[in-house]
Amino acid sequence: MSDSDRLFQRDCGILLHPTSLPNAYGVGDFGPAAHRWVDLLADSGQSLWQILPLNPAGYGDSPYQGLSAFAANPVFLSPESLHAMGLIPQELLDSLRLPPGAEVDYARVYANKVQLSKRVADTFFKLDEENPLRVAYAAFLQDEAEWIDEFACFYALKDSFGGVAWTDWPTPFRDREPEALEQARAELADEMARAKLEQFLLRKQWDAVRATARKRGVRIIGDLPIFVAHDSVDVWCWRHLFRLNPDGSPSVMAGVPPDYFSSTGQLWGNPLYDWSAHRADGFAWWRKRLRQTLAWVDVVRIDHFRGFEACWEIPGNAKTAMDGHWVSAPGREVFEAFVEDRGLPLPVIAEDLGVITPEVVELRDRFNLPGIRVEQFAFGTDPMKDTFSPEAYSPNCVAYTGTHDNDTVVGWFNSVAGEGSTRSEEQIRAEREEALAYFGGDGSEIHFDFIRSLYASNGGAAIVPIQDVLGLGSEARMNTPGRPSGSWRWRLRSFEPILAPMQQLKTLTAETKRGAHAPVMTPLAS
Repeated sequence: MSDSDRLFQRDCGILLHPTSLPNAYGVGDFGPAAHRWVDLLADSGQSLWQILPLNPAGYGDSPYQGLSAFAANPVFLSPESLHAMGLIPQELLDSLRLPPGAEVDYARVYANKVQLSKRVADTFFKLDEENPLRVAYAAFLQDEAEWIDEFACFYALKDSFGGVAWTDWPTPFRDREPEALEQARAELADEMARAKLEQFLLRKQWDAVRATARKRGVRIIGDLPIFVAHDSVDVWCWRHLFRLNPDGSPSVMAGVPPDYFSSTGQLWGNPLYDWSAHRADGFAWWRKRLRQTLAWVDVVRIDHFRGFEACWEIPGNAKTAMDGHWVSAPGREVFEAFVEDRGLPLPVIAEDLGVITPEVVELRDRFNLPGIRVEQFAFGTDPMKDTFSPEAYSPNCVAYTGTHDNDTVVGWFNSVAGEGSTRSEEQIRAEREEALAYFGGDGSEIHFDFIRSLYASNGGAAIVPIQDVLGLGSEARMNTPGRPSGSWRWRLRSFEPILAPMQQLKTLTAETKRGAHAPVMTPLAS
């Protein structure tokens, strides 16, 4: 494969979800802090910013259980940017401030964002229809017509029914009876208009962030979960595309067998696809989904890529993932449709972790997709550990110290049996000793030992969670797989603590000829 066929050419960057950005409003958003973050990345020589899914978070505040595969999360609305647009007064901006903390208090944040959204709508819909904002809003609704009306209806209905899952709505609304939907659209017109306005403003704010990123030479890597949440507009609206019971509940669910994180496997609860229905319309929903995601980011990481070759199918009434089995999926056909739409190289990273068979590798390589390597897995008993060692990284892979699902490097190094993984105390001790021998240090800067080896490797891209740049412990872990609540909350209190570590990273980036110092810069996607 030639350099021109690869997505990455000694790129490097940071994994930081926008919710983790610092500001005075309780959660990171698409406002000034996002622009400053892009500048910090560029000033330290980084060429990539990786984020998690931007969809409206569902169960457990998880961005991987989104209420829509096409919409963005209103939690990202920036009060500061809305004030700068003249849509909210100073007194409201001041009243929305929350005490600084190292974790997001989602209950308080959501309450504030609803208040913000209502005030913005009151102002916005009083503007003259010839106002440039109103003209842009009308154009946005036309451009997004494929999904936005159904999303707004679902969003408004869900709120009117107290937030319960759509399968628990009154039967006429659950089953989308035409008269019930007509009633909903009439009675909830204001709520639907507000939901659409939120999406317009989110897109406007994010487009400004992307413009800053393009100007500074930073590509944004997004995330597309292979499955969608059962409690989502996608399943409610396009029920025929999923394997469901007559009452709408999943007949089978997605997950994975016992693994590093859980001795009973992971039961995700997402419904599996009815692939025959997707094949019948040429995978239209999937094509729209990829197109929509790439309208927000430059490159997309597909989470659980192996599910395109085969999925772990679990009975809908199961309590754990133990009783599942593998069922094939038409990944080759789906990706051929993507190539038909976009050509090669596809701006896609294949998250190829888990039970990886020769068939998964063949699917990944057929389309020249970079896989990922996690350096934490280079130590211990993983049967594929040698592939996770920096010496084995190829120019067509994306290498990480750890992902959002892993403990931080410092947390991993100091971990305790039974907390966050299935490893025993003996296994943890052996991993720690192996890492110390590999790096030849005393472990006092284990996080930077990892980063240094990652950047020095041949990996096409090296990406480090911001928690590892800071050398934080398990208290800063973003997600613990299998834990139903308490994840996705970590955030920076301010930018101040990261300034010195980013300077250190800048020096390493130059020494290893990555990012802004790479011999060949990767052009931004058009």
